[in-house]
Amino acid sequence: MIYDLRHRTTYSYADPVSYARCVLRLIPISNRHQSVLDADLKVSPRPSSQDRRRGPFGEQMLTVIVDKTHNQLVIEATSRVEVHAAHIASGVTGPPWETVREAALAAPSLDADGPAVHLYPTERTPLTAEITDYARTSFPPGRPILEAVGELNRRIHAEFRYDPGATEVSTPVAEAFRARHGVCQDFAHIMITGLRGLGLPAAYVSGYLRTVPPPGQPRLEGADATHAWISVWCGPDLAWIGFDPTNAILAEDDHIILAVGRDYADVAPIDGIILASGAQSLKVEVDVIPRE
Repeated sequence: MIYDLRHRTTYSYADPVSYARCVLRLIPISNRHQSVLDADLKVSPRPSSQDRRRGPFGEQMLTVIVDKTHNQLVIEATSRVEVHAAHIASGVTGPPWETVREAALAAPSLDADGPAVHLYPTERTPLTAEITDYARTSFPPGRPILEAVGELNRRIHAEFRYDPGATEVSTPVAEAFRARHGVCQDFAHIMITGLRGLGLPAAYVSGYLRTVPPPGQPRLEGADATHAWISVWCGPDLAWIGFDPTNAILAEDDHIILAVGRDYADVAPIDGIILASGAQSLKVEVDVIPRE
């Protein structure tokens, strides 16, 4: 499947901004899940300096500095991506989850796509006993890894309420867990925290999800959104498998990856600082258009 992606972010400021430094992670990565065929990133006002590099987890990073006084900052990323996600054959359940845990702990590689990097807690995904215990229910002794992770994926979808107004980017994972509501970022952090508490490698994935308009209605321009899900290392043979707890599905042809990291902080599409006083407003427009 080939997709054309458009991600336009507009910051509007009540008072003039004299300086802005932004780190952008808006160019999708190429990996075994997908191939980037074309990509472009524009910033207005035009930056006085740009630094393009690859981040520690393979993500494409562009750092820009805008030192021209402005009241609006517009960042627009466009790309064409071919998704060729691996599909799990019917009947494949993988090894027992304890075997996967032992293999992850024994893996010698510290590469970004190895299991070791994604075994340990982070500031946004700290080891939390109540979340580990919640996850443990799906992991009785000897259960195959895909069965166990799949059940946890479905449980989070069934038992947590999607509520865009309930949490913020900074909401602690334990708070979202106890409230049983949040957004895709919260559900991904909760699932990662539970899996790491059991000794299983889990990564945070940012990207896009193809949406389908209701029957008979046109696709609304700019109405799609960024999304978050997780990737679980399921042993050396199956490697990394994507799970989407917001929708209780596997991450396959409808999921397009922007970046992969340990938690949201590693893969935030835009972060940075500005020098200004007064309020600001944010508008994000996303289009995910299938071409094939």
